[in-house]
Amino acid sequence: MHNSKNKPIIVIAEDNRDNYLLLEYVLKADFQLLHAYNGREAITLFKLYNPVILLMDIRMPEVNGYEALSEIRKISSNVPVIAVTAYAYSQDVKNILSYGFTDYIAKPINVQMLKEKINNLLLK
Repeated sequence: MHNSKNKPIIVIAEDNRDNYLLLEYVLKADFQLLHAYNGREAITLFKLYNPVILLMDIRMPEVNGYEALSEIRKISSNVPVIAVTAYAYSQDVKNILSYGFTDYIAKPINVQMLKEKINNLLLK
């Protein structure tokens, strides 16, 4: 059994339980995962745990992904934040990237692509 304390921390901001469980299943072997159910929780977890990366759903209750990113960018301009969105049309992608997200991944999530994006961002 790995000691999760030695694993890099990822905050996953996702209000849909099934989507979170998929991400957890894919990432739990390599990362310590913290689940935020909305953008407000994501901001709090970011401040408390200083994760290496955040996966941020765009549409969440209370505080959406854009609003949460805006607050997180006031604290850190360089922590990688990947938008997780069902809206991956070219204009949506431009908006996401111009808003300050590091990258994005479309739902339904391509697990291999997500792992590659995370690994590439952490190697930078």
